[in-house]
Amino acid sequence: MLAAGVNRVPWRVIAHGDQVWHVDAVAERPANTVAWQLALSFRAASERPRGRSFWTLYPLEATSKTSLFIQAERIPDTALSELLAERLV
Repeated sequence: MLAAGVNRVPWRVIAHGDQVWHVDAVAERPANTVAWQLALSFRAASERPRGRSFWTLYPLEATSKTSLFIQAERIPDTALSELLAERLV
């Protein structure tokens, strides 16, 4: 847990339109499954701490968290921007 007033560094920072978004990635494993799924958090940077934000699953899974995050590092920023644009429509 972070102390009050301590900011975390986002996993990625992307621009969409005239707004900057912070993206964080977590691994999630649903009950009774062997695969980890990638979940992404998008938060408008200019509206912190309680800005516009949402979570969404990214179509990526792996049998280990390490493998999942290695694959996630290969996701281009353009793919994240496209996912963000789809959610903002």
